[in-house]
Amino acid sequence: MDALSFNFSSSLRRTAGLVLVAAFATSSWAQDIGDTRVLKGNKVTEANLLDALTPPPEPVVTRSLKVSRDGAGVSAPERKASASLLITFLTNSSELTESAKQQLDVVAGALKNDRLADYSFNVEGHADPRGNPDANMVLSQQRAESVRDYLVTTHSIAADRLKAEGKGDHDLLNRAVPAAPENRRVTIVTNTK
Repeated sequence: MDALSFNFSSSLRRTAGLVLVAAFATSSWAQDIGDTRVLKGNKVTEANLLDALTPPPEPVVTRSLKVSRDGAGVSAPERKASASLLITFLTNSSELTESAKQQLDVVAGALKNDRLADYSFNVEGHADPRGNPDANMVLSQQRAESVRDYLVTTHSIAADRLKAEGKGDHDLLNRAVPAAPENRRVTIVTNTK
């Protein structure tokens, strides 16, 4: 094998390896967008939901004095345990599709699990920015209520554990593509004690 064919084949192997790494990374159990984990399709499993919704253990608090200059060392607030789900709705509708109901059946199983039994949750509805912002706020609230009502009515999740909250079109996960499906989602956020 001469140097040219060796360099080409090793370069081809490196490129193929990078393509495989990229393919593996995009096929993970969820899509990470910013600091938000989005569960979709067959990745909405009870185990994945339990991992996403279980808050981290409380840190051990000790008394100490820490001197810092000009706010240096001030940490950002901790992000709450949450799971964003790509639960789809028909355009301008808050009616759950059959695939959305199947995903919510899995969510109900996770909410009934002993690991989450002591927690309450915010069910946040989101809309993409197409249309009137006021109408999107109403639609996102209706979507959150639709999800909450399904979990309460169909799966007997205690109503006081779930609060429906419409977020409108203000919290886009994909700002580059405003009409992207991840902008029309339901997020379940764990309320810590």
